[in-house]
Amino acid sequence: MGIILEPLGRHDRTKFACGEAELDDWFRRRASQDERRNIARVFVATDSELGVVGFYSLSSFKLDVGDLTEEIARKLPRYDRIPAALIGRLARDIRARGKGVGELLVADAVRRILSAAQSLAVFAIMVEAKDERAATFYERFGFRRFPLRPNRLFLLASSAATALERM
Repeated sequence: MGIILEPLGRHDRTKFACGEAELDDWFRRRASQDERRNIARVFVATDSELGVVGFYSLSSFKLDVGDLTEEIARKLPRYDRIPAALIGRLARDIRARGKGVGELLVADAVRRILSAAQSLAVFAIMVEAKDERAATFYERFGFRRFPLRPNRLFLLASSAATALERM
């Protein structure tokens, strides 16, 4: 499986199925609209035989400091909100299950965010997990749950940069 990661273009999205109707529908019908409206940037993983096998979206995000753990919040300036980046939707096709596509999507998203963070401040990388299984998936990459919102997770941009430097 030779995967290419690239911005969403004129890709055939009709065969994509991740098993979550809401994600499949968004990707097939609304991803291009969100792109045009500057709501999200969408990136796809494609395979020469299978076509699109995964996608994720990126957006800017304002993080409420009060949602963070006290340990992190006390080290920050007294702002109500701080800049973050959101991996808004991420899914891999069921045909690519067990092939590392999900991991590849997360790694690519984090790299793109850290690249943008050289020009635009990003304190943390956020994800909204659809369920417990998805939250556990993100925790494998070092994402931490918010105390009051267990399906919202974050990874400090500084931690992500340190992890990538070690690779």
